[in-house]
Amino acid sequence: MASLSRISGLVLAAVASLSLSATAQEARVGAPAPAFTATDSQGKTEALDQFHGKYVVLEWHNQGCPYTRKHYVSGNMQVLQKEWTAKGVAWFTVISSAPGQQGYVTPTQENDYVAKMKAAPTAVLLDPDDRPTPDPDDVHGAHNYVSEALSEAMAGKPVATPYTRSYGCSVKYPD
Repeated sequence: MASLSRISGLVLAAVASLSLSATAQEARVGAPAPAFTATDSQGKTEALDQFHGKYVVLEWHNQGCPYTRKHYVSGNMQVLQKEWTAKGVAWFTVISSAPGQQGYVTPTQENDYVAKMKAAPTAVLLDPDDRPTPDPDDVHGAHNYVSEALSEAMAGKPVATPYTRSYGCSVKYPD
């Protein structure tokens, strides 16, 4: 599954179509959001195209992040969720932490957290990464998107996963 990003904060997009699936494309400011589908913490599949013509908020969430805690402990995020979902906005809390990594939670753990914090997103989308770590042992069993794409392209087939979330060290720009 391709992830959109591993950022904290809110992204507001006017929706034409949306998807966190393997067909996700690069998001661009001012352009319709790329299509995505994801499984939520209740086991339901959510697809952006269900919300065509509506506003959608994507809130990247990590219970252990001090910035996330600030907004949830203060009640700020819950106020925003309730205000805007009442006005027809679809609000998705997105958890992109991989199993075994900081921030990962099971659906039950997240559902308990949402209830405890009295949060009110439309749904919590689970978008775990496919082993983006520096650990060489993680290569075994990880999905090899490059090999898959080259095999499909060289066989004259469309590439099933033309875009995935990048990961690794950030670029260190000079001051």
